[in-house]
Amino acid sequence: MVTRRDFPGDFSWGTATASYQVEGATSEDGRGPSIWDAFAREPGTIADGSTGDVADDHYHRYREDVELMAGLGVNAYRFSIAWPRIQADGGGPANPAGIGFYRRLAEALLERGITPFATLYHWDLPLALEEQGGWLSRDTAERFGEYAGLVAAELGDLITHWITLNEPWCSSFLGYAAGSHAPGKQLGAQAAHAAHHLLVGQGHAVAAIRAERPQAAVGVTLNLSSVRAATGSDADQDAARRVDGLQNRFFLEPVLAGRYPADVLDDLGEHDWFAAQPPGDAAIIAAPLDFLGVNYYYRQVVAAGPAGQQHREFPGSEDVRVLDTGAERTQMGWPIAPDGLVDVLEQAHRYQPSLALYVTENGAAYPDVLADGLVADEPRRRYLEQHIGACADALGKGLPLRGYFVWTLTDNFEWAFGYSRRFGLIYVDYVTQRRTVKDSGRWLTSLLSGGTP
Repeated sequence: MVTRRDFPGDFSWGTATASYQVEGATSEDGRGPSIWDAFAREPGTIADGSTGDVADDHYHRYREDVELMAGLGVNAYRFSIAWPRIQADGGGPANPAGIGFYRRLAEALLERGITPFATLYHWDLPLALEEQGGWLSRDTAERFGEYAGLVAAELGDLITHWITLNEPWCSSFLGYAAGSHAPGKQLGAQAAHAAHHLLVGQGHAVAAIRAERPQAAVGVTLNLSSVRAATGSDADQDAARRVDGLQNRFFLEPVLAGRYPADVLDDLGEHDWFAAQPPGDAAIIAAPLDFLGVNYYYRQVVAAGPAGQQHREFPGSEDVRVLDTGAERTQMGWPIAPDGLVDVLEQAHRYQPSLALYVTENGAAYPDVLADGLVADEPRRRYLEQHIGACADALGKGLPLRGYFVWTLTDNFEWAFGYSRRFGLIYVDYVTQRRTVKDSGRWLTSLLSGGTP
């Protein structure tokens, strides 16, 4: 059984959220529209037809939510800053009201002994920038660097831990290849252009933050998947290479090793475009980091199969199948493989063995029910125990793991699934906005208090 004694005393225990998923107040205090505001209003894009207009009303209820965090016993909170709340159209001076909200949030966290970890981009690009090309445009990367420096200057006296991007694979390949996330484009391999500009932007952001706040700890968060071949056949091994290449190595290698994997560019057929980019891009993208954030949810067991665009989010790999191995799954359909968390931490560690690692997201959706004032979510509790146990295993292997953040604090707007999926440690009644700590949250409190969970 995992206990807090399995972890260092300075280990960061946190929860995570994202601005569009929890804040609401999408048209208040000078906030401009984002690509998710527009995408959610397109018919058929969101499973339940909802939007993030109100979400968890965190913008107005943040003090209540900070008290709930303190009650859980966490010592860190990872949230994201809404770019359109700071710059309505993606440029110009900072909006004082937007800065004011995040200052109040950070102050409330610090008052309760909770360290703020701020993510600068969790997918809510100002709509005005998308209309000018979005992440397909190099200018967006330049704008992102300017925005990062602006926010660091305004908030860096309170916030010392910064994450530039959250999951650039999702922003690029779900947003520009699959079309299942904002901005909803289906451009095939050209989505790699958006990925490149995202990474150039994160490099500019690292430099801008360091220029404003030299003592800040700066990192980026990548969503990594444990990928295994179904068999030892050459075809299945190549399928695993392809998926691991686009999901993991296409982001790990430029950020941590200063190069793109040539085999992935071959798969995408994009060698010429990448060769035509400015030669200084590699150094910008590989700006030294203080830590790497890893979001982990599932393993993919893959095999070769017939071509046919089975997975638009993996352009260049149309002949790859993801197999059902019979593993237990969450409501998202994601197979549960706690040891896969160790796999991806080890994979990242091999690039830069001295780089600190954080699990910046890990969690599970289940069809929770509030009954008699309680939410009995044993499957989630078990999921968290298994994955926290995997973190202890990683530490036992000598990996420099510094923290673990549960996704998520509260049930929220779960992107294309709307409010039909609940990941939270805290149940939210979306009509009344009443919060109820689930059994999994109570279990975490017991773990963090040093008791017997």
